Amino acid sequence: MTTSQTSRVRRRAVFYIPGYDPIHPRRYRELYRKEGAAQAAISGYDLTLSPKRGGGAYGWHVEAVMDGHAVQADVDVLVWSDIVRDSMAHSIPATYAQLVRTAWEYIAGGALFRLMRLRKGPVIAALYPVGMLLGQLALALALGWAGYALTVLALGWLLLSGWAAAVPGAAAGAAIALAVLRWFKARDNRFFAYYLMHDYAYAARHRGANPPALETRMAAFADTIAAALATDVDEVLVVGHSSGAHLAVSVLADLVRQGRVPANGPALAFLSLGQVVPMVSFLKGAHRLRADLRYLSARDEIAWIDVTAPGDGCAFALCDPVAVSGVAPPDKRWPLVFSAQFTRSLSPERWRALRWRFFRLHFQYLCAFDRVLDYDYFAITAGPLTLRARYAGRPASRSRIERAVSRHTSVAA
Repeated sequence: MTTSQTSRVRRRAVFYIPGYDPIHPRRYRELYRKEGAAQAAISGYDLTLSPKRGGGAYGWHVEAVMDGHAVQADVDVLVWSDIVRDSMAHSIPATYAQLVRTAWEYIAGGALFRLMRLRKGPVIAALYPVGMLLGQLALALALGWAGYALTVLALGWLLLSGWAAAVPGAAAGAAIALAVLRWFKARDNRFFAYYLMHDYAYAARHRGANPPALETRMAAFADTIAAALATDVDEVLVVGHSSGAHLAVSVLADLVRQGRVPANGPALAFLSLGQVVPMVSFLKGAHRLRADLRYLSARDEIAWIDVTAPGDGCAFALCDPVAVSGVAPPDKRWPLVFSAQFTRSLSPERWRALRWRFFRLHFQYLCAFDRVLDYDYFAITAGPLTLRARYAGRPASRSRIERAVSRHTSVAA
């Protein structure tokens, strides 16, 4: 077992916490396999995947040789996709009711307008499902009205009028409107309106507090990570992507508070990628998250690196999640915030191919860069340096946003 000050890694345990994603975690293994092979070919190192070793819900084993050093890593996906799927099991009317409640929570609580002071991209992404769902409803109602009018007109030719024409017309119009709404929902893998609406509604449902089922799962995550901290690996690395970043903040804060990070155990590191923390921390009831942000930002037991990119329109790029939430303590030391610099770390050709694929860009942090700079996901997860050592002395991005913006800063319920 190594001390937390050791910079060299031979064995690493990696725990990946996905964002709000209902898809089976095998997608992350396949993404790692494909993109890791591409990055290895570009960067000139060896990286191979094999089936998972040991327990855990889902993961894979990695063997790499980088800079002449052999490294083994076991990657585990901390799964909460079943909770996501359950939260998405809503009818069409229930989804529109969610829209109203979620919009009210963000607007009436003042979060929406405060978020707009940070980055327009993720706010536009948040407004997109509202506009798209309302547009779908408007089209459905318009076509339903047209169906009603045509039905009444047709029945008029049969000398039917009044209720004899209106009732069948209304039935036809309602059937057409419902069919249109069902058509859109069935193709949401192209429009992402229902998916994103459920995502934002999940955070707003409890005003930023975690639902009981999620708290239970997060406690299980903490137990899993604590078990790894008791092994002889050199580093335990927790990666939180998108919504998974704020889950990781709370899980890690709990571990440190509970004294479950051994003083002479593996190095503990946290890599937050494409985070959307303000979408939750700015809500009135997010007391726990704000308290965890404040606490974790001042701890020496962990190294926390936050990587985003202005090219990712779905993330709060270069927004220090602790500072903008208004909970930075006087002794704040984390996170180190810097950009993955998509426009520089991707070739012009690659950037042109990806720049308008917003959801794909939100996952670029987990993918290969053909002009890699100092951010390489595969070198971080399977390379010979701890996260702390890798970015020791690296300055934060000058254009980061650190001003306190949130209206709600209470850390106690």
